[in-house]
Amino acid sequence: MSPAAPAGGGRLAGAILDFARLLRRAGLPVGPADLLAALAAVPLVDIGSRTQFRMALRATLIHRHDHQALFDQAFCLFWRTPQAGGNQPPGPAPAGALSGPPQPGAAQDSRAAANAAMTASDRERLHSMDFAAMGAADIAAAKREIKRLVLPLGCRRTRRRRPDPSGPHPDLRATLRVSLRRGGEILDIAATRRLSRPPPLVVLCDISGSMAGYTRILLHFLHAVATDRARVHTFLFGTLLANVTRALRHRDPDLAFQLVSQAVPDWSGGTRIGAALGMFNRRWARRVLAQGAVVLLVTDGLDRDGAAGLAEAMERLHKSCARLVWLNPLLRWNGFAPKSQGIRAMLPHVDEFRPVHNLSSLRALVESLSRPPAPGGMQRWRMLP
Repeated sequence: MSPAAPAGGGRLAGAILDFARLLRRAGLPVGPADLLAALAAVPLVDIGSRTQFRMALRATLIHRHDHQALFDQAFCLFWRTPQAGGNQPPGPAPAGALSGPPQPGAAQDSRAAANAAMTASDRERLHSMDFAAMGAADIAAAKREIKRLVLPLGCRRTRRRRPDPSGPHPDLRATLRVSLRRGGEILDIAATRRLSRPPPLVVLCDISGSMAGYTRILLHFLHAVATDRARVHTFLFGTLLANVTRALRHRDPDLAFQLVSQAVPDWSGGTRIGAALGMFNRRWARRVLAQGAVVLLVTDGLDRDGAAGLAEAMERLHKSCARLVWLNPLLRWNGFAPKSQGIRAMLPHVDEFRPVHNLSSLRALVESLSRPPAPGGMQRWRMLP
């Protein structure tokens, strides 16, 4: 059932839609469900009151306290200057919510910014755009770029060997078997060479509500990796852990994501990182963490249970693999500091701590995984008192 149209008709609904797009471009995780909630909430308040209108939008479009300051700045900018939300004016704003016509200086600044953006390379803009701020066209372009990414992992020597006439290791058994066919004469010495193959790649990806703006693009990246190479194991977790390895192996992405959605019962819910990692250590670690496995842990580190059992689970996971890389979208902020209990518990047990919020960060990850880990890479993160 569709929500009731807000007072003011379709033009106000369009303005709210443009405002939600502005919030996404600013980096806030505003999804379709939030927009529907906002459209349903606006008719319930007095839109003649700027305060009530702002509180209705803030209560439905954001869900974290640290997003309020950015929301308030965007609200003041957009509802004073409607052109800030897009190329076309969004239509009439509600009485009291629009404090007056756009100032000439603000309109000139907006046009200058638009002209400057048009001169920049579209490819560079796409690579630097935050995943959570992408529209439908940007997501489609990002998917095409992701397909071009190749994820190389340095090959490791295994214990298995294969016959190779020029191999460095003599194979006495094979030599004797061949000699018996020739009446006992040894004419050639059979040789073998050790097999080399890329190590297993294990991905543990957070799909909780705080990661909703990044999950859709990261799943396309994981699908591209899983269909391009062997021995890729993918697990998704929120409050529960789900193994979606088989689902992501389907070449058809639509079928793969449909199977993934059926296998995961808790999309965009809470996060229990410690419990999910503990379950992985108990049920799956011995099966998939072998022969120098590389683990990618994708999460913002915000755990509903605080740090309960998280340090112990991270320590065991780190000791079970050859390389543990933590990908955190919160690193997109220059002022990021590991203040939460979950992040502080996890950091001592990872080899690399990298951002994952745009195409440039994914490309940097690919380049990093093709090289040995940098020694002492975690020393720059000092634990806060």
